[in-house]
Amino acid sequence: MFRLLPTCIGRHISKSLPSHQAHCSLFSAAISSRQFTSDGFNNGNKDIDFNILFSSCTKVHLAKRLHAFLLVSGKGQNIFLSARLVNLYAYLGDVSFAQRTFDQIPRKDVYTWNSMVSAYVRSGRFRDAINCFYLFLLTSGVRPDSYSFPSVLKACGNLVDGKKMHCWVLKLGFEWDVFVAASLVHMYSRFGFLSVARKLFNNMPVRDMGSWNAMISGFCQNGNAAEALEVLDEMRLEGVKMDPVTVSSLLAVCSQSDDSLSGMLIHLYVIKHGLECDLFVSNALINMYAKFGSLGHAQRVFDQMEVRDVVSWNSIIAAYEQNDNPITALGLFNKMQLIGIQPDLLTAVSLASIVAQLSDRQSSRSVHGFIVRRGWLMEDVVIGNAIVDMYAKLGAIDSARTVFEGLTVKDAISWNSLITGYAQNGLASEAIEVFRMMEEHKEIIPNQGTWVSILPAYSHVGALQQGMRIHGRVIKNCLYLDVFVGTCLVDMYGKCGRLDDALSLFYHIPRTSSVPWNAVISCLGIHGHGEKALKLFNEMLVEGVKPDHVTFVSLLSACSHSGLVDEGQWCFRMMQEEYGIKPSLKHYGCMVDLLGRAGHLEMAYNVIKNMPIQPDASVWGALLGACRIHGNYELSTFASDRLFEVEPENVGYYVLLSNIYANVGKWEDLDKVRSLARNRGLRKTPGWSSIEVNNKVDVFYTGNQTHPKCEEIYNELKVLTTKMKSLGYIPDLSFVLQDVEDDEKEHILTSHSERLAIAFGIISTPPKSTIRIFKNLRVCGDCHNATKFISRITEREIIVRDSNRFHHFKDGICSCGDYW
Repeated sequence: MFRLLPTCIGRHISKSLPSHQAHCSLFSAAISSRQFTSDGFNNGNKDIDFNILFSSCTKVHLAKRLHAFLLVSGKGQNIFLSARLVNLYAYLGDVSFAQRTFDQIPRKDVYTWNSMVSAYVRSGRFRDAINCFYLFLLTSGVRPDSYSFPSVLKACGNLVDGKKMHCWVLKLGFEWDVFVAASLVHMYSRFGFLSVARKLFNNMPVRDMGSWNAMISGFCQNGNAAEALEVLDEMRLEGVKMDPVTVSSLLAVCSQSDDSLSGMLIHLYVIKHGLECDLFVSNALINMYAKFGSLGHAQRVFDQMEVRDVVSWNSIIAAYEQNDNPITALGLFNKMQLIGIQPDLLTAVSLASIVAQLSDRQSSRSVHGFIVRRGWLMEDVVIGNAIVDMYAKLGAIDSARTVFEGLTVKDAISWNSLITGYAQNGLASEAIEVFRMMEEHKEIIPNQGTWVSILPAYSHVGALQQGMRIHGRVIKNCLYLDVFVGTCLVDMYGKCGRLDDALSLFYHIPRTSSVPWNAVISCLGIHGHGEKALKLFNEMLVEGVKPDHVTFVSLLSACSHSGLVDEGQWCFRMMQEEYGIKPSLKHYGCMVDLLGRAGHLEMAYNVIKNMPIQPDASVWGALLGACRIHGNYELSTFASDRLFEVEPENVGYYVLLSNIYANVGKWEDLDKVRSLARNRGLRKTPGWSSIEVNNKVDVFYTGNQTHPKCEEIYNELKVLTTKMKSLGYIPDLSFVLQDVEDDEKEHILTSHSERLAIAFGIISTPPKSTIRIFKNLRVCGDCHNATKFISRITEREIIVRDSNRFHHFKDGICSCGDYW
């Protein structure tokens, strides 16, 4: 698929030799014809050009040579040169030598102290910068100047430090210095105190370009698009023109607020004032258009750039990767390598996502190895998170867990990635366990991504009480109005059988996008309320929300569960004619299910024959499921043959075909199907049912004999069965495929997982209270009938969610009307 170009060591050495020789000759040229004395810089009007010497030092070892030269020439105690050495070492990344040089200076002036503080800030050692500044204030006897504060304000890691520095600024009288005031604006903006930042900005007697940029970027970084544009208007009224920094900040906020009109107007300004050649601006334009999904505009900006750096390539690659076009993104990555641009850490992050989107397991190992060889996995947690996410999306969850365990630093995103990986791979229990482990690490604060990751896992296992606990925490953290968290809560309540709560919550969250509408329409559908789903869809259109492809999948599924054939066909036509959405495999699968479930098998088959794309297992599986419902032996054989071609490893389809053959008495064909599955090493997915009682989820498998209350459960089932038979219940033995005696078949039916869970719920909860059961497979037909009797006998509402939909049993009737 792609290759990562190797580093040619020999070639690089040969290229570096002339550079090294040039540095040495430059160093010699600076001193060769100059004589110097120990007490000065010159002799006979011939000065040593220290500017050339310092600028020639582009590597640490060259800086050390210059340092040695200064020491042997007696210039080591010169404050100005020593301070320049401190800055040089810091610039080259060796802060330890910067500190050592600083410590050797006997009488430090303000420039020297400022240099050391800046060195710490430049190397990211912010706490050391703060401590150095306090040492400067309290022990040096030297007064800070206006250049002392911009660096140290940047180092403030919390508001307390920031306010202390502000006090020193006021005490020393630097509050009106334009550089210091701009740094204070920037500091308060970083901590979200925009009102304080704005007040400082308004009180500034003089504002330079940096001041305007500090205020605008402060609003941008905090997502306050309107306020940022207000400052821009003030700036233009005062006759100040935007520079590349202003433009880049505003382009970022336009993409955050989805304001494409303002973004394009700023682009016009860029062209009018000749800023399109600025590298920084062009990169920001690519990022903005990528966020809007305007890949054509992003590509044009990229193509028109005269100079491109690695950030430019990363931006255009990420543009295609983030807009679901991994093939083009991969092509750009290969082109980037061919022209000699070396990928960096952010390139690798995009590359990991590209591989995941392409489902390319083989290349995932190459990407992982490429990252490990460069030591990036230990360098930045971002790349580690990307690799965890890549393996999880490829279904290699064990590899994702291994990478996660090997991360030296784990942040909230690391945990979120693993939780999401387990949940999306159907391993909800493991996702919940990882979340519990995360909570044991008190330093990790759950965020929006955490709730969006864990709530679907609780939905999957039906852990309503635990999901409600998360809802309480979300309210406490003021995240309940977040559209993504709110949508997950709607989905959780809906899939845990609390449809009224889901609808109530839906009307309290922002509904300007299709996301929450899709969730609630889907919930109505799986509960069998197709008419309500259609009514809500019309409400969505009235509110001006544009439906997307997911909306129509939810609608078609809702129509299928409720038998609304005409309405489903209307939705399918509307999707294409009014909204220009081309049907995907999911849409076709829903249409086949809708028609087939209603008994229109010939129409369902015609839909498949007329598909412009190759049908996949979901489409043929929907037809096979319809054949089981209506007992169509011939068509089921044809559909299963196609199924085994496209997805031969899915044991569920073998079981479904076996059920069809058993129902029509084709025992020889049934044996052939079972033998085929065995020969391919396939095993039937064991059926299980879960129930949550007292904040604990109990899981039951068919014939379970290990539960602590096993004896009580089977005694309860014995009593229930006797009462059911007195009301006319007759076990349907056709749902037992084993060739055993009828008594044994009846015992097998009685010990199905859903009945064990219901019996446990009856003996563990107060009389007449609601019981909620969750099953991983389709509910057994005989168990469906038995549950109707049990709801009547116990005077309880029993809510069962199987792999397809919800069944609400009450007073001997099921909400599905036996249409399932």
